[in-house]
Parts: sequence; C-alpha cells; structure tokens
Amino acid sequence: MAGARAAYERALAIDEAVFGPSHPEVAMVVNNLGRVLHDLGDLVGARAALERTLAIDEAAFGPNHPNVARDVNNLGRILHDLGDLKGARGAFERALRADEAAFGLNHPKVAIRVNNLGLVLHELGDLEGARAAFERALTIDEATFGPDHANVARDINNLGGVLQALGDLTGARAAFERALAIDEAALGRDHPNVASVVNNLGSVLRVQGDLEGAQAAYERALAIDEAAFGSEHPKVATDVNNLGGVLQDLGDLEGARLAYGLALTIDEATFGPDHPKVAIRVNNLGLVLHELGDLEGARAAFERALTIDEATFGPDHANVARDINNLVQFGINPSVV
Repeated sequence: MAGARAAYERALAIDEAVFGPSHPEVAMVVNNLGRVLHDLGDLVGARAALERTLAIDEAAFGPNHPNVARDVNNLGRILHDLGDLKGARGAFERALRADEAAFGLNHPKVAIRVNNLGLVLHELGDLEGARAAFERALTIDEATFGPDHANVARDINNLGGVLQALGDLTGARAAFERALAIDEAALGRDHPNVASVVNNLGSVLRVQGDLEGAQAAYERALAIDEAAFGSEHPKVATDVNNLGGVLQDLGDLEGARLAYGLALTIDEATFGPDHPKVAIRVNNLGLVLHELGDLEGARAAFERALTIDEATFGPDHANVARDINNLVQFGINPSVV
C-alpha cells in the first residue's frame, strides 16, 4: 500500500501540473489517494483527500452529479471509521438522494447506497431502519439480477446481520446459509465473499452455542482468505481474531492468546501501531491475558487500546468507554485514564 501511495502522489503531481489543481482528472487521483490513505489508517489524511475531491467535483459538475454522489459516499466511509456515525449517515443519505435523482429509485447503484445507509443505521442502533434498508436493497437487486446473484447474497448477508442483532438467530442463520449457497454457486466455494459469509455464519453459530460449528466455520474462512490473500492480509487477521474468540469460549486460552497475538501482528504491520483496528485486537488480547492471570499484561493492553481510541475518536466515543470499562470491570487500576 505504501507503493500505491507513492504512485498516486506522483500521478497527482503530474496531473496538477498539466491540468491545474481543480480539474476533474485531479479529483480522480485524489480520490484514489484518499482510498489508499484510508487503507493505511491515515483517516485524517483520507478525509482531507475526499473533501478535496468533493469540492472539485461539485465545482465541475454541480451538487447532484453521480461523481459527487460517489465522493460523498466515500467520505461517508471515512466519517464512519472516524466514529462520526451521524456524519456518515448524512453522507450516505445525500449520496442516495443524488443517485435516486440520477438513476431512478430502483437502480443497482441505489441498492449500493441503501446498503451503506443500512450498515450505519445498524451501528446507530436503528435496527428497524437498517432492516428496511437491506430489504429495499434486496428487492432492487433481486428484480435486477434475479435471486441467485452475488449482489443478492450481499444484501441477504447484511440482512442476516441485523436479524442477529434483533435477536432472530433462526432468521439470521437462514439468511447466512442462503447467502452462502448463492455465493458458492455464483463465485465458487473458495471465493473471498464466501469467507465473509462463512465468518458471519460462524458468529451466529457461536451465539447459538454451537462452538464446534463456529470453530469449523472460522477455520474454513481462514483457509479461504489465506489462499486468496496470503497469510499477512487484514482479512486473515479478522479470521484469526474470530477463531481466537471461539477458542476462548472453548477454554483454550493459550490458543486464543496466540490467535489474538497473530491478528494483532498482522494489523500492526498493515495499518501501523495506532490504528483503531489495532485497538480492537489489543482489547481482545487484554481479555484473554486477564483470564490467564496476567493482570499487568492485561492492563498494558487495555491502556494501549485506550490511548489509540482517544487519539482517533476523542474522549467521548463509545470505543473509549469500552476501553475504560475493560480496565475498571476487571479491577485493574488504570495508570492513565
């Protein structure tokens, strides 16, 4: 990713010299640079890049152009990862309105925007709103592509997530199993999309108490992603982290510690030591260290997570509250809170 950043920065310098700083060609490169900065964990830099892209495209095309909708949607993703869920919701709603005006209410691009809105509504706790969004996206995509398309599987997978959050574990499991069947048929058994759905199926199996089934699901997802991306990819870190969770549930604390440690190592190498994903991994490691009786290691982990999340999100974010709660609920006196 560092190489991609250097390449986009070189392309940007060339395009600025050729076209000037406010040309749509420049906006396209800045947009790509913003995506790489996002992936590298530089959320502030990514936000600045996407805001510059948006300003250029609004000036060139007007506020309701599909390029502007794309920019606003991408900015919404950055705001989401910065913890500004309300800002992300506003961005996704604006992108949705623009694409509805440009393409009509039932276009596949609209389904993508509705899906993104549904995801942030889910996180905001508006589960019924999220459910309605995913059901709308599903209706559009089934009408456009038929019942067995990968986009339909995506919608059903997202719907399964909100059903799980609503406590409908039977409905969630059925949704994940249908999405899995579609993706296996459409994309093959070893496609990364299959791994994502298998991960979600593992999650609901874990909640239902089928720990062996969950472990098998997470191990399958891990095998797919390692084959597709290599052993040091962030998706592999997610798989290993999930596997660590079920190992912890099964009482294999040392196996869980090793899994969380590997996930942490991968994400540190990918995103740097101060990324919010790293804070999640460190938190999980802290939980298993506490169970293993390593209170000093647990405290160091929770305090590191707190430092990362405060720097990323500010002092009043839910992630910060989670970190402080982890310190306090286990009777660990934080040295800095």
